[in-house]
Amino acid sequence: MDVDRLLPTPEAADLIALTREIANNELSPRVDAHEAAETYPEGLFATLGRAGLLGLAYPEEYGGGGQPYEVYLQVLEELAARWAAVAVATSVHTLACHPLYAFGTDAQKERWLPSMLEGRLVGGYSLSEPQAGSDAAALACKAERQEDGGYRITGTKAWITHGGKAGFYALFARTAPGGHGISCFLAPGETEGLSFGAPERKMGLQAVPTTSAYWDGALIEEDRLVGTEGQGLQIAFSALDNGRLGIAACATGLAQAALDAAVDYANERTTFGRRIVDHQGLGFLLADMAAAVDAARATYLDAARRRDLGRPFSRQASAAKLIATDTAMKVTTDAVQVLGGYGYTRDFPVERYMREAKIMQIFEGTNQIQRLVISRGLARPEK
Repeated sequence: MDVDRLLPTPEAADLIALTREIANNELSPRVDAHEAAETYPEGLFATLGRAGLLGLAYPEEYGGGGQPYEVYLQVLEELAARWAAVAVATSVHTLACHPLYAFGTDAQKERWLPSMLEGRLVGGYSLSEPQAGSDAAALACKAERQEDGGYRITGTKAWITHGGKAGFYALFARTAPGGHGISCFLAPGETEGLSFGAPERKMGLQAVPTTSAYWDGALIEEDRLVGTEGQGLQIAFSALDNGRLGIAACATGLAQAALDAAVDYANERTTFGRRIVDHQGLGFLLADMAAAVDAARATYLDAARRRDLGRPFSRQASAAKLIATDTAMKVTTDAVQVLGGYGYTRDFPVERYMREAKIMQIFEGTNQIQRLVISRGLARPEK
């Protein structure tokens, strides 16, 4: 069932219609096979790039779509309702483009940004390490400036969506001791001395790999430093506010898919001579699910509209991520309950939705971290 969306322009409505067409024709027919076999959908992100769906939130002058965040996020939600792994990877790509766009020089942006926004280079975000997940300031991967130019990168990065597949990585590495000694680099996907581990064996989102990366003294050019040395954490946290909105939209799309599957089943299945949707106990459960999905969507759109207006939105982004991902976990679990024994089998997609929802409470900052951000925002109100 298509969501009745309130969109700001006729162009945005056309974009949603295009997204639904692509999602129905390119994502829906392929998702089950690739997720079951844990195989990467080769060529799919190139298709999304040609359609203009990988650079929507960035200016047209660099090859982007020039769309407000409230529109980009609703496109992302439409993708997630068909294939969560693809939507998450699209969100991560958008996140990985942010450091260059927001902190890069004009020369850097002109050189690299069009290829990134047009989808010729799909991106990954390389911040976490085995010992430094939520505590980004504890990362140990080193970037040592060389006398003859460039930086030599040594260390291990973890939990990289699109690891080994991406054409570039927003890489965060240590250039000096202490919390202010972290810097950001636009690292090529193919670099001598860079290798990747086997894909993690995940509960869900299996079609897009998540890997570790091993930097064995790899040399990258000096002009791939984004911003200044020591600015890395500022860049990382700026990007993460945007990424949390992306995950909120993905989680809402996943919850919407679970709700739709539960409603369809409840309208078709009968017990005691009545459709199960007509039994009050089940009807009220579906009503709660629908209300929760609507609330999650409203929450991420509120944060996005603040961002589009240039207003502070960090606390609202954390609230959106927290509420939408908790909603996705609850709604997908309830969808399995609605389908009963069938919901626990792989003959229906709701068991996959439930597995996919769990990680959304964890990445882009766990939901405990979101509560920390929100509480700090209350203690130090944004001006």
